[in-house]
Amino acid sequence: MLTEKDKIQLEKRKISEQEIIQQVDYFKQGFPWMKLDQAASIGHGIIHLSDADVSHYVKRFEDAKRTLSILKMVPASGAATRMFKSLFEHLSESKPNKESTIFFDRLSEFAFAPELKKLLPEWSTEQEILENLLLNKGLDYGSLPKGLLSFHYYEDGVRTPLEEHLVEAVEYASDGKDAYLHFTVSPEHRSRFDALVKKVLPKLEEKHQIKFHISFSEQKPSTDTVAVDLDNNLFREADGSLLFRPAGHGALLENLNDLDADLIFIKNIDNVVPDKLKDSTILYKKALGGLLVEILDKLKMYSQTLKGQVSASELHEMQEFASTYLGIQPGKSWDQHSQEEKVALFKKIFNRPTRICGVVKNTGEPGGGPFWCRDQEGNSTLQLVESAQVNMADESQKAIFIGSTHFNPVDLVCATKDVNGKPFDLLQYRDMSTGFITEKTKDGKKLKAQELPGLWNGAMAYWNTIFVEVPLDTFNPVKTVIDLLRPAHQN
Repeated sequence: MLTEKDKIQLEKRKISEQEIIQQVDYFKQGFPWMKLDQAASIGHGIIHLSDADVSHYVKRFEDAKRTLSILKMVPASGAATRMFKSLFEHLSESKPNKESTIFFDRLSEFAFAPELKKLLPEWSTEQEILENLLLNKGLDYGSLPKGLLSFHYYEDGVRTPLEEHLVEAVEYASDGKDAYLHFTVSPEHRSRFDALVKKVLPKLEEKHQIKFHISFSEQKPSTDTVAVDLDNNLFREADGSLLFRPAGHGALLENLNDLDADLIFIKNIDNVVPDKLKDSTILYKKALGGLLVEILDKLKMYSQTLKGQVSASELHEMQEFASTYLGIQPGKSWDQHSQEEKVALFKKIFNRPTRICGVVKNTGEPGGGPFWCRDQEGNSTLQLVESAQVNMADESQKAIFIGSTHFNPVDLVCATKDVNGKPFDLLQYRDMSTGFITEKTKDGKKLKAQELPGLWNGAMAYWNTIFVEVPLDTFNPVKTVIDLLRPAHQN
């Protein structure tokens, strides 16, 4: 199957032959469906925090953060092409559509309007405006990542999502003196991110009296996956070389694995708001962090208990804790296990990565949600599941999926070290059978591509998982350019 030339190509990418064989097998066999038990709900898999709870956990976080290393990770490599899909259609077809009509009617309300006007002092034709906004003759917004676009207008200028993430991080991803952030970026835009940081940092550091420590990483070539034709034969370029494709955000697990911090907040690049609307987001970020700190303290305590003689009542308490706070309910065979087997299981559960995921009420946004799922050992565990992972031909599974009350807005705080402070190898806690297969084209030829288990889906399948309901106003993504006209992005 692989030629000597192929093997040299694999060696350069640091990809093993076994990985290629496994990927082709997945293409041939497909990925198994997730087995949904039921949607997670308030009181059964989703924790609802009262005002008193929020205040308690915020204080817990504030008390602990000066003794912890905290980092904010922002996946920021995706291009904004889809954000401007309707405008590209208008440009190519030379006729308006619903979104482009709104765009031109309210053009002056966009934060990037002043920049655009500098290129076109007098508003010209619609075609010229779109060319200067989207193409490299002008602002080149059609190919830039969202993190570099002007999102919000302020009296002293405009801010990009990258800048909004820095300002937000001052409040919860810092100890009051230093703030640490990590952005994953694409190689072709790395220099632009570097330039923007160099430009804005002095002003932000002076204003907030804080030192920012910003790092970048790129998706590793070793995480790319091979493509095949529709007959599952390796897809080859015109020169005979193998075609590799980026494997989706699941590839960023490697980047996360390289980070070193006690608590790591993860949030999407486009989910930002102006300063006047940040309070709710900051409040709940601190609350989630405080809850995780308390859970980690419990894990340390239980791990210590498990080193000695454990009573039946202590095991029962641990079982209740695991069900309520770690997202795992033992299967029917649990009661048949011996004391030693139960202790061994809890030692395993209490010594693995832990994450808290904020979830919002489902308002019809596309994407995954929180579910109880059946694992191979018969246990029920909490997972974030995408529609592509569910067998929609099975009416019972479909009903469970569409009956979900909550949605995953990518709002996580993670603990990636064990009770002794040693980093976990996160690659050991993913479920490789939860990838995706998609159909694409290359040079006019159809092909099949493969994505690794999603970063917050299968890549974290064997983590301890806690879902917490957060307010809807903490979720303000920008999927299309028109979203910037929503009140949450107007300043």
